[in-house]
Amino acid sequence: MPAARSQIRLGAVDYLNARPLVYGLEMRSDLFTLRFDVPSKCAALLHEGSIDVGMIPSIEYLRGSSEYRIVPDCAIVSDGRVASVALFSTKPIEQVRSIAADTSSRTSNGLVRVLCYESFGIDPEFVPMPPRIGEMLTRCDAALLIGDPALYLDHAARGIEKIDLGEQWTKLTALPFVWAFWAGRAGLVPHDAVEALRRARAAGIAASDAIADAYCGQHRAALGRAYLRENIKYVLGEREQAGLVRYYQLAEKHGVVAGIQMPAFY
Repeated sequence: MPAARSQIRLGAVDYLNARPLVYGLEMRSDLFTLRFDVPSKCAALLHEGSIDVGMIPSIEYLRGSSEYRIVPDCAIVSDGRVASVALFSTKPIEQVRSIAADTSSRTSNGLVRVLCYESFGIDPEFVPMPPRIGEMLTRCDAALLIGDPALYLDHAARGIEKIDLGEQWTKLTALPFVWAFWAGRAGLVPHDAVEALRRARAAGIAASDAIADAYCGQHRAALGRAYLRENIKYVLGEREQAGLVRYYQLAEKHGVVAGIQMPAFY
């Protein structure tokens, strides 16, 4: 009798925008184990080999193994306004001299640096901080928040400006922005597991309203539904890959990464 195959260890992002990509995977214990963490932790776990496949920030593809492969069409993408990745500022952006950078983030930290140079014309100090907006804006002129904290924050009630980074990227490049995707090392993920991840994505997109209702609760369900329908895409076609490569090029130009490599897929 052949030996039982080991489960593939998945590390997913613990935000609303990732839930459609993991829809139903908790029922596939024949293939996977699943854990949830912030994006920076997902990347660290994959780099150290503690998980086999991680939903990693797109910039971390350049900081890990050259053997990494991306699961096709299982990405978190925006094409214009993203709503959940933003700078919250107490000053007009051209007057910002310091930015508190959410330590949960990797890709967004890189993107805000690119936009500071390419779009905003500023060279601020970056101060890594936990995602607590009050403390961040006490220390700095602006704060980068990602994920649910950025989506849920009522900036108008606080009297601060919200600068949507997805919107700014598409304004700069006319391309989508790829925030995260499933990636793992070549040879560790068999074809049936890749297909299971792709089927989960398709089912999750179809069930996005129910996912938002269950995740957000009654008071935020409408916000969550609109967000998954209107702001987040789960495709990685030619335009999305062009946006990803352009981000890598600008990240290298501005010293966010030391070098780039082209995306490779399972």
